[in-house]
Amino acid sequence: MSAQPKTPQVDNDSMEDRLYTVKYNDPGDSHLDVKVSDICMQCDSYDCVRVCPANVWRESEEGVPHIAYENCLECSSCRYACSHDNVVWTYPETGAGVTFKHG
Repeated sequence: MSAQPKTPQVDNDSMEDRLYTVKYNDPGDSHLDVKVSDICMQCDSYDCVRVCPANVWRESEEGVPHIAYENCLECSSCRYACSHDNVVWTYPETGAGVTFKHG
């Protein structure tokens, strides 16, 4: 029998509890942005808002999403979901960003 990977024991049940275990080292500047604000103002699908598991992208009254980059899990879902290819997404500077406690 081959070796099986160890699965960490997670005591927390809710998504909010699990997200609370993620550590984020703030680089001070957002690694997320939109390329052209006018494109967001014409968008009616808000795919970046719908797919983000950490509620980083939020609808705003101005039409350009508010970005709470400090909550980002660096999954890049927003970049791939935007049908207008209007998301600027880079990894935070070296040493900054998200650290997962359980892998």
